[in-house]
Formats: sequence, C-alpha cells, structure tokens
Amino acid sequence: MRTATVLLAIALAMFIPTPFILANASFEASMGVVSKIFYFHLPSAIAFLLFAFVSGIASVVFLVRQSKTADHVAVAAAELAVVCGLITLVTGPLWARKAWGTWWVWEARLTSSLVVWMLLTAYLLLRRFGGAGSEMLAAAVSIFGMALVPFVYWSVNLWRTMHPLTSVIPTLPPEMARPALWCVGAFFSLYAGLLLVRVRLSRAAAALEDAYIALEDL
Repeated sequence: MRTATVLLAIALAMFIPTPFILANASFEASMGVVSKIFYFHLPSAIAFLLFAFVSGIASVVFLVRQSKTADHVAVAAAELAVVCGLITLVTGPLWARKAWGTWWVWEARLTSSLVVWMLLTAYLLLRRFGGAGSEMLAAAVSIFGMALVPFVYWSVNLWRTMHPLTSVIPTLPPEMARPALWCVGAFFSLYAGLLLVRVRLSRAAAALEDAYIALEDL
C-alpha cells in the first residue's frame, strides 16, 4: 500500500502544475488550441494498450497456475484499460473532427482500438454476470484482447491511413515533447497507483468472501 500511496502522491504533485504547463505549451499551427487534446489523448492511449496487455498476461498466469493474485491483477488492469480506452475513444474523435473534418473513420487503428475496448468490456461483464466458472471464459477473452494490442500499435504502419504513424512521437518538437512526457508521467503515476489500490481491494473482498463461507460451514 505504501507504493500506491507514493505513486498517487507523485501524481498529485505532477497534476497541480499541469494546467499551467499545458496553458503555455505549444500547439499545432493548423489546428490551434484544439491540438492540446493530444496531451490527454496520448497518455490515455498508451495506458489503454498497456493495461490491456497486463490484463492478458495476468489472465495467462491465472489459467496456468490458478493464481488468485494474477486474477485480481487481470480484473484491475481490465477496469483501468476500459476507463483509459473510453478516454481515448472520446478524445480521438474530438481531435479528428478538427484535423480530418470528421468524427470517425473506419480505419485500422480506430476500428481495432474499438474492438479491444469492447473485448475488455465483455471481459468485465462476464466477470460480473457470468456466474460460476465464468472466470475461465473471461480470461480467454482478455487474452484475445491482449493479442490484438500489437496489431493496434502497428496498424498505422501497415496501412497508411489518416491516423499518424508511430514514428511521429519521436519527431515531436521539444516544445511539444516536454509537456507530452510530463502528462504521460502524471497519468501513469495515477494509473499505476490506482491499479495497486484496486488489486488490494480485490484481495480484501476475496478474503471477506472466504471468511463468510467459512462461517457458513461452521
């Protein structure tokens, strides 16, 4: 819990000056102030794919070893992936409307991102309403979502669509790269801290459920 507290404290300390940093950050000439959506879209998109991958790996460990800890991590990571994915899917069209003149294009990156988000949402619905034994099926869904993550990342390089290539990030000018990296660090500190807190809550809930079962057997 101490690690989670430290991470959340770091996130708070970084978020306090963030509005001032973004207010003075440069923006893309043709898009104007709307381009500052990028500073929220980028860290959320990275976290979305990262947590989808973490949930899938934890699900593999759960299926192989029947580890409750891995199961708790899979659920926590999936929940955060769904939240980050929703932020990504909302901020993306806001950017697209200004940059491309349309809210949505059924291109490879956008469509595959939506599919991964829907799979992780299905994973959480299975865990909540699937009944006894649904953990195994839900884990398979999470693994399938994880398998799509590399495709989501490389799709813009395989098919030259309207979405920027992966090579655009390293080529950002310093006046845009610095606030972008600051936001990535702030959001990741927040998300990592929330992941640890959520895993701890899952462990406590499981222990409480085991205690109730033990009392019923007395």
